[in-house]
Amino acid sequence: MVLLGPSGSGKTTLLRCLAGIERISAGSISLGDAVVATRNRHLPPEDRDLAMVFQDYALWPHMIVRDNVAFALRRRGIGRSARRAEASVVLGRVGLSALEDRYPSQLSGGEQQRVALARALAGRTGLILFDEPLSNLDANLRERLRIEISSLVRDAGATAIYITHDQAEAFALADRVGVLEQGRLVQLGRPEDIYASPATPFVARFTGLAGEFAARTRSAAAEDGTVEVEVDGLPMARPLRARAARSGAGPHEGLLTIRPTAIDLCRHDANEHHLVGTVADVAFRDRGYEHAIDIPGHPRLTGVLSDIRVGRGDRVGVRFNPTGCLVFPT
Repeated sequence: MVLLGPSGSGKTTLLRCLAGIERISAGSISLGDAVVATRNRHLPPEDRDLAMVFQDYALWPHMIVRDNVAFALRRRGIGRSARRAEASVVLGRVGLSALEDRYPSQLSGGEQQRVALARALAGRTGLILFDEPLSNLDANLRERLRIEISSLVRDAGATAIYITHDQAEAFALADRVGVLEQGRLVQLGRPEDIYASPATPFVARFTGLAGEFAARTRSAAAEDGTVEVEVDGLPMARPLRARAARSGAGPHEGLLTIRPTAIDLCRHDANEHHLVGTVADVAFRDRGYEHAIDIPGHPRLTGVLSDIRVGRGDRVGVRFNPTGCLVFPT
């Protein structure tokens, strides 16, 4: 489970409540069948049988790597030699066998994060909490550790709750994603369902939009769930259809949201486009060329991907795919 949301949405507070670091003022928290927190009851963190991987690693600086990991096994009554032997096995799983006699200060950030992950896995708990553990790492290392976390946690058979503000990271890791907005869970589902059918404009924006327009639907939804849409103050060269976020009869005011994957660039004089814009910027990405398109009198479209580079200042046709266009009633 990945909890996704911007700064201030309540992700870390919720995780700290689950861990027992914060007390709750209302409601209740259950881990399995055990109630661990209510307004009047608070089970301390050490009695909740969970592990937590912190953003800043939280390793003991005076202990070598092997003892940091073995520390998680002390409360299980395992002898010192057995603890150290098991810690060595877990460190081998995260690729740190050669570094187990070093101190945390002698490790890189990525190595320290793997020690923290090994310590969580060594505890053999049913629940592991991850507090944005990759946010301090460079992009290449972040991707490699994301894959390690995914495979190691699944191999361990543990439930993991992972918080992040990065939607790409959330979608790559999660079996289920919960989107938080101002302390409320606004949508819960599989990553592909949240991307395809966001519950609110906020969810659509936070999971990636090329742009949005004030619009008006011109008809009720057809059998395929699409409606004809007109954008205020923007004549279309051909009818534009979009999926209706909610069913409703007759025309109504709405907000048209457009995913980057819903936009194709074409010749502005080929009669294939919905509208014409001007390329404001273009940048090479590993998937192709990413364009920003200026539409006169309207917000800029960003993140528009194409196999072909269109030069800055060039006019270009913009064609929309209904599957990636969603109109919300306002």
